[in-house]
Order: sequence, then structure tokens, then C-alpha cells
Amino acid sequence: MLFENEKKLLKIIKYAPSIFVLSITIFILTVSFLDNKKTFEKDKERIRFEHTKKNEEIIKQRVYEVYNYIKREQEYTELELRKTLKEAIDIANNITMGIYNNNLDKSEEEIKKLVVDALRNIKFNDGRGYYFIYENSGKNILLPHNEKLEGKNFWNHQDAKGAYIIQDMTKLLSTQNEAFYEWYWYNPKNPDIQRKKIGLVKNLEKFNWFIGTGEYVEEFEKEVQERVLRNIKEVKFGNNGYFFIINYDSIYLSHIKKEYIGQNAIKNNDTVEIKKVIKDLIDIAKNGEGFYSYIQNKKPDNNESIKKISFVKGLDNWSWMIGTGFYEDDMQKAINDKKNELDKEFKDYLVKTTIFAFLLIFLLLSISIYFSKKLQEIFKSYQLEKTRQQNIIAQKSKMAAMGEMLGHIAHQWRQPLSSISTSATGMKLQKELNILEDKNLIDGLEQINKSVQYLSETIDDFRNFYKPNKNKTEFHILDTVDKVINLINSQFNSNGIKIIKSGENIKINTYENELIQVIINLLNNARDELIKKDFEDEKLIFIDVYTKNEKLFLEIKDNAKGVSTQIIDKIFEAYFTTKNDIEGTGIGLYMSNEIITKSMKGKISVSNVEFEYKSKKYMGAKFSIILPLINH
Repeated sequence: MLFENEKKLLKIIKYAPSIFVLSITIFILTVSFLDNKKTFEKDKERIRFEHTKKNEEIIKQRVYEVYNYIKREQEYTELELRKTLKEAIDIANNITMGIYNNNLDKSEEEIKKLVVDALRNIKFNDGRGYYFIYENSGKNILLPHNEKLEGKNFWNHQDAKGAYIIQDMTKLLSTQNEAFYEWYWYNPKNPDIQRKKIGLVKNLEKFNWFIGTGEYVEEFEKEVQERVLRNIKEVKFGNNGYFFIINYDSIYLSHIKKEYIGQNAIKNNDTVEIKKVIKDLIDIAKNGEGFYSYIQNKKPDNNESIKKISFVKGLDNWSWMIGTGFYEDDMQKAINDKKNELDKEFKDYLVKTTIFAFLLIFLLLSISIYFSKKLQEIFKSYQLEKTRQQNIIAQKSKMAAMGEMLGHIAHQWRQPLSSISTSATGMKLQKELNILEDKNLIDGLEQINKSVQYLSETIDDFRNFYKPNKNKTEFHILDTVDKVINLINSQFNSNGIKIIKSGENIKINTYENELIQVIINLLNNARDELIKKDFEDEKLIFIDVYTKNEKLFLEIKDNAKGVSTQIIDKIFEAYFTTKNDIEGTGIGLYMSNEIITKSMKGKISVSNVEFEYKSKKYMGAKFSIILPLINH
């Protein structure tokens, strides 16, 4: 079996010459085409550029004229609105002062009532305009559209944006006699929703009051918008020129086709990929302005599909997109005539060059296939030898691991064998002395049976760990770690080594026996290093399991002072070992790396780390295994 790199190399040898010839042929044809038609290309680009540039400047200027017109209307209308509000407040002030001066013989409360009664029924701006009066303390005196609120204190009242309206107004009037102010209030036409208002408030010093009136911005803007749209609809230029206005919700507000107005632009079959075009145009408008080209299905004068370039500009305070465009068909006829001429002249040259190129490709392909087959045979021979060597290394690793495991089992069996011997000898002695009771006999036999069952389980575990199973299975990682610890723990305990595990018992689908072999290798390495070190601290091995980014992390670290920086980059190499020939083969970590990276498609690495345990700092080596949680 060939590796991917070898397959790629064979493909390169087989096809590269032919691809090279084909590429050269295409290059020659392209250069010839460009050289022969250089003048044509210059003329074509010049025609296209000049036509596009000229018309882009025209439509941009026209859109700016409409945009500036709308801005002037907005500014003028707002000035008119402020003027109207000023006149209304002056009228109310004159009425108030007239009542006051003509009724000086009456009490203050009587005069106040006369003022309120006089102003209550005054309406203006198509019934939207009215007067309101507040004491400087925040108490409402007059609110014609909602009289039930009169007499209530609004000092701490907030509008929809959180503004303290009355507090803001009194603050403004503390430094000036009258002031314009913007706030949100209930519209009499829709009393459940607060709308933005522009208003004017004025001190009534005689009564410690202030009076005000305002206009709802949406009502004011609606009148301006209707007037602007009426005027824009009448503007047309050339045979097909017109302005279109679409709001940011994709609704047509102005268009040459009256049936479009009020409709969602996306629903009209007016443009190819209409949904994308409208979205892109609105995005351009929201970002300021820009040009955009697209295919319009029907040109106004002939209903033909044609490419169109439009310029759009955003009017953000109204959420409008203003645009106009031009069509490219005016320059297309001259370009098409020159293109037809080019096609005819180039066709003969193309046929001759293509025939020659294919003959050369056929010859090179035949030669390349022959050489690639020879090279493939060499690769296969090399791969067979490499596989044989890998099998030898794997067998050595397995035998070494089996030897380690037999040592663990021998250690594990000492206790139960000793228990069996003690029970049997004791029962025999009691029998010889005629003091063996049935209870002692049963207890002794039960103890022997428990020990035998333990020995049997140990044999089953040993056999399961080393049976040739190359099928993936689902298992919980900490359960597998427990199996390993139960099997080898006696040797660790006898050397005063404590294994501490933590983390999540995560389910994973991979080769359990091979993972067990890796864990045993890593634990044995840690054990050997801890035994070699002469220190008074606890001998510790930590096993931690967690998940991150759909990957399982299994980390094994010890406090054996770490790996020398001179060898840390070599420890996964085959036959590399720091032990003598009797103690180690140098293939345990190499096979662990092979199993994790190639069989399980994961990663394994080693690093020296500092960590703290029970308020004491340690230094040691940390082996990190990363496995994918999804099926690989």
C-alpha cells in the first residue's frame, strides 16, 4: 500500500509533462490572442470605460441633486415647524397675559382657572397641536388630550428613552425664558405608544408655571415625505431615465412603474437575483453611497433584459435609498462587431495549435506512464520492507509490555496465594489436632474460593488486554483507566507511588486494548523515573481526563523532576532509551506514539510542567494525549 505522498509523486510524474505542455499551449494561444487583437482590446476598453465613466458621473450628480433637494426640504420644514411652534407659544402667552392683566381684581386661583379654560380647547396642526401647562414642581395643570392626568405630578416621569422630561424642561427654563426640547410622548392617534416630539416650552412667571406645545416628528416627517415623493415622481430624463426610492425595509416609495409603489421590491420580478440585488443596494446605501451593476429583466422602452449600473445614496434619517441608473446596451453593438471579427481570425490558429498540442501530450503521457509504473514497483518494494520492520517493532513492544504485565500479575498474586496457603495449612493442622469445626472449615473454604476467583479475574484481565482485537468499541475512559490501575497497582503501592485520577468519565469510540497498552507504557515510565529519584517527597502520578473543542484530553504527569531538555525531543523515536539493555528496549514510547497518531488519529506530546499539590510545588513530566470524540 502506497502512502499519500508517494501517490502524489507518481501522479506528478505521470501527468505533469502533459499538463505542462497543455499549460504552455494555453499560454501561447492567450498571448497570440492578446497580441493579435491588442488594438481591438484597447478600443473596446476605451469605449466601455468612457461610456461607463461619463454615465456614472451623470447619474451620481442626479442622485446628489435629489438628495440635496430632500435635505433642503427637511431643514426648511423643520425651521418652519419651529417657527410655527414659536407662534403658537406666543399666542398662548398673549392670551395668558391678557387674562391676567384684565382680571387683577380676581384671586390667583380664579385667574389660573380662566387661563386653563381659555387654552384647553385650542387645537392646531390638524388637531395634533395642543397646549400643556406644568408647575415648576412637576405638577400637571393642563393636558387636554388626557384630562385624567391633570393634577398629577410628573417630576419623576421618564419617556421611552429614559429622559426625565419635566426635570429637563425646568432645567432649561432655569437659564432661559423659553427653549426647544425633544422628547417622547403619547400620540392622541395612538395613545398606547410614545412617539418623538419637537416642542417649545416657555416660563409663565406670574403663576410659577411653564407652558409648552409640540409636534410629533413622524407626523411632521410624513408630510414632508409625501411632498418630496410627489415632486420626484414627476422627474424623468432621456428615454429611460428615472429615479427610484426604496426604504430600508425594501418597499418601493417611488418608481417609473406606478404599480410598484408600496410593494416589496424583492417580490417584483424586475431584476435577476432580485433578493440579492435589493439587499446589496440597501447595504451600500446604509454605508453611504456607491455604484452597483446588475441585470434588469425588462428595460422600460422595450422590455428586454439588459445590464444596468445604478448609483444609490442613503438618507439615513428617513431610512431611504435614493438611486438612478443607466443601461449598457448603447455601447454593446460596436463591441460585438469587433468581437465577431476576432473570433473568425483566431479560429484557424486555434485549431492548428490544438492539434499539435494534443499529439505532443499523447507522446509525453505514454512515456510518463511507463516511468511511473517502474517507480511504483520500487515504492511497493520499499513499503513491504518498511511494513515488515514495523511489525517487528510492534511485536517487540507487545512482548515487552507482556513481560511488564507478567511482573505485575506475579506481584498481584502473592497476596491471594499467601491467603490460600494460610487457609489450607490452618485447616490441615486443625484436622490433625481434631479441633476443626464445620464453621472454620466453611470459612476457610470461602476464603480460598475468594482468592481463587481473584486469581481468575486477573488472568481474564490479562487475556483481554492482549487479545488481538482491532475493532473499535465504545467504552468509558475512566473505567479503562481503573482496569489498568487495578492490574498494576500492587507494584506502585509497594514502591510508595500514589496514583491520583480525576476528570470526566467520557464515552469514546476507539481501540481500547491499544489505548490500555499506551497508558501502561506511560505509567511504567513514570514509575521507573520515580523509583530512580532519591527524594523525601511523596511519589505522585496524576491522571486527568477532560474534553475541549470536541476532543478528549488524557494527561498523565508525575513529580519525578521532569525529562532532560537534551532528550525530550527524542523520546518518541524508535529504540531511543535512557535505560540499559536489560531494563528497556526503547520501543515503548515509540509504539505509544504510533498507536495514538496513526491508529487512533490523535496526538501525543510531552512537556515539563510545574504544578502545586496540597500547597506544595512540584516539577515533573506531563504526557498529553488528544483524541477526537467524533468517529474518525
